[in-house]
Amino acid sequence: MACIREVIILTVLVGFCSAGQLRTAATGSLAANTTAPSQMPCQCQAASPSWVASKRTVPKCIFLDLGAADGNTLKDFVAGKYGPVKNCPSGGKWEATLVEANPRFDKQLTVMQGTYPGMVHPMASHAAYMCEADTSFYLDTTSVAENYWGSSMSENHVDTVKSGLTKVTVPTVNVNRLLYESTIPGDFVLLKMDIEGAEWDILPCMAHAPSTSLVDRLLVEMHPKEWSKAGTTPKQMEESLSVIRGKGVDVPNAYHSQTL
Repeated sequence: MACIREVIILTVLVGFCSAGQLRTAATGSLAANTTAPSQMPCQCQAASPSWVASKRTVPKCIFLDLGAADGNTLKDFVAGKYGPVKNCPSGGKWEATLVEANPRFDKQLTVMQGTYPGMVHPMASHAAYMCEADTSFYLDTTSVAENYWGSSMSENHVDTVKSGLTKVTVPTVNVNRLLYESTIPGDFVLLKMDIEGAEWDILPCMAHAPSTSLVDRLLVEMHPKEWSKAGTTPKQMEESLSVIRGKGVDVPNAYHSQTL
């Protein structure tokens, strides 16, 4: 049966449906990244034969929250602000993976896991990226009213500079691998990305990754390109988003992630 999605004013998105009803396949080419690799903790890894595909057979809504903070966006997801969860495949089944590098939120994410046992999978003190390594992560210690929203992998971020470049070392999560290993073609996959500049590194890599076609909707909050570690240009980013959309991914032109 045909499935219709509704898009209402930028970020209010409704109408979950089976991913298999909506995807198309496409290919594209991007300009090469010209920034020295030493500026990044690791290089783009779009795929690997060592990754293990999910053996799950029951389709669900899969919410991948990159930059999960204290789980506030998960609350919006459960409340239906991105579409009524009752419309998820298999009678409203869903799971969520919460990736957050700031250790300040470890406890809150553990609470979320306990609130939704077997459904919420926190990856606390992990940074979303395009490959797997250890990285410096700079903490925003001053934006109290904004829930410390400026923590970033970038030492150029205005809030990390203001906070004296206080840093921790955390492992990175390869978003391409996360997609490949935690989703299946029948899922409705909602990927939210609010990662303070690292999107400039990840999205060009995702444009090359086969697992990107598993995403149905990508909500990305864009930040200044100077917060990138890979040196992606606006033209390269535009090309990357074009390729991602060509893979059948719905990418709204504007998205703002609430911090509280």
